[in-house]
Amino acid sequence: MSTYKAPLADLRFALHDVLGVDREFTALGYDEVTPDIVDAVLEEAARFTETALAPINAIGDEVGCKFDPATGDVVAPPGFKQAFDQFVEGGWTGLTNDPNYGGQGMPEVLGAALTEMVDAANLAWGNFPMLSHGAVEALNRYGEEWQKEAFLRPLVEGRWTGTMCLTEPHAGTDLGLLKTRAEPNADGSYSVTGTKIFITCGEHDLVPNIVHLVLARLPDAPPGPKGISLFVVPKFKVGKDGAMGERNALRCGSIEHKMGIHGSVTCVMNFDGAQGWLVGEANKGLQAMFVMMNSARLGVGLQGLGLSERAYQNALRYARERLQTRSLSGAKFPEKPADPIIVHPDVRRMLLSIKSLVEGSRLMALHAYSLLDASHHAKDANERAQAETLVGFLTPIAKACQTEWSIENTYNALQCFGGHGYIREHGMEQLARDARITTLYEGTTGIQSLDLIGRKTASTQGAGLKLFIAMIEDFAKQHEGDAALAEFIDPLKAKAAEWAQLTTGVLQRAAQNPEELGAASTDYLFYSGYVVLAYWWARSVATANASAQTAAFKQAKLDTARFYFARMLPRTLSHKAAIESGATPLMAMPAELFGD
Repeated sequence: MSTYKAPLADLRFALHDVLGVDREFTALGYDEVTPDIVDAVLEEAARFTETALAPINAIGDEVGCKFDPATGDVVAPPGFKQAFDQFVEGGWTGLTNDPNYGGQGMPEVLGAALTEMVDAANLAWGNFPMLSHGAVEALNRYGEEWQKEAFLRPLVEGRWTGTMCLTEPHAGTDLGLLKTRAEPNADGSYSVTGTKIFITCGEHDLVPNIVHLVLARLPDAPPGPKGISLFVVPKFKVGKDGAMGERNALRCGSIEHKMGIHGSVTCVMNFDGAQGWLVGEANKGLQAMFVMMNSARLGVGLQGLGLSERAYQNALRYARERLQTRSLSGAKFPEKPADPIIVHPDVRRMLLSIKSLVEGSRLMALHAYSLLDASHHAKDANERAQAETLVGFLTPIAKACQTEWSIENTYNALQCFGGHGYIREHGMEQLARDARITTLYEGTTGIQSLDLIGRKTASTQGAGLKLFIAMIEDFAKQHEGDAALAEFIDPLKAKAAEWAQLTTGVLQRAAQNPEELGAASTDYLFYSGYVVLAYWWARSVATANASAQTAAFKQAKLDTARFYFARMLPRTLSHKAAIESGATPLMAMPAELFGD
């Protein structure tokens, strides 16, 4: 069985030292969120995730969720409801939410640290509260006041949970094809009819009511994406006074049998004239949907990070304990019958690959969430706008890279165990299976790549890219002449310049051939991700050198940064070559020549 210990030392380093959240919180008006409060939240989150969630992770995988076809009811795995009750009792559901509706009003970046720990301890369980967060954000921004009191408050307080009901059997990414319809009623409500698939936590027994946010079409809606509206449709009807009434005309038709995250239920949801209420303006549902989706995309990125962290911890422990053969340069532990496998270069390659991606990704993720805080609470309007632009640019990078890297990381960690990793005893194969979904839901890696190069770069003339490159240039200027950082600053500056040139080249080719954007998109995304992490590794070393961290901590950061620049950053070379090869190698072959 795999184990988990919250990485508090690195979380504190990332938050207090590298990101300087203590100063940032004061600037944003979070005067009560002192360093002591931050540390107390981290420590209590670590205690909860280590003791309440991690022990039931394997149980959730083995038992899974149970579906009753006769009633449409779903029972979560043993211990899941008790853990959720503890989560609610501890006030975690409202940590970052609006105090006007029962939340604690903490910064989003602190909520991200909690989410990483939750997902590392028990990813499947973490899906139950995760989707509620997106529903809360959509209702908070677009809901009427009575909707906020009736639906938002119970979600924030954890008495109910929420879902996003977007995908239909015939309409996945192309939401313009959806057929679910909403007919107006005399009382101002709507009757929603249709089928939604892949609905995470659409039915379960953790709470008495589930709030579904459903995309549907009004009778007079224009075709395509411009004719989509958003509705709040609860499992049990809810009046404008907030009172819960009779069962609504919706139910779970079946649950999916999945490769991983067995403890998280994935439902087919059937709406048969269910009572719902319009959220926001008619035919403007996609705006509200993107609020939910962007929140979920950053959240899924944290899932990849959490799985990678847990995989690393277990692989490192095993590599220190497992005795196999001798070091190539001579016995390192002559008193033992063989050396632990951590002495071998290839095992170190796998461990350092994971470690460098995990610790770099942690900073990338937490920075994105700190930008969310700035986009909402910065006193200067220009600062808010720049933060919103930059977090929009970083969201597809964070989501796609952290999840794709989680597949690489969990497989590398499993590989450290050899054949023992392939069997269930050590829990590594569960981490590898669970990781696979993260690149698929809330927008596949391909969708993230198109979002980055299309909506976030081409459509904005590279606004977010320019802001990040400016961060690199400011950092390089600040440390100009610092001999201790020269080995990182020079290659980082070169990559920033190359990044800008690659972007210009792709956009110029795309002006002549639109296929160039799609052909370059995935390689462009990963190129971007590796350069982003290079920045954070250089900044980590600079921060560690100037901090009160121990000599061992500083040395570990330096050595890992050197590994990253020597072994991981060169991956950009192959991505650059692929980008510059253009669309022809991909598009030249006629479809019929692919095979029978």
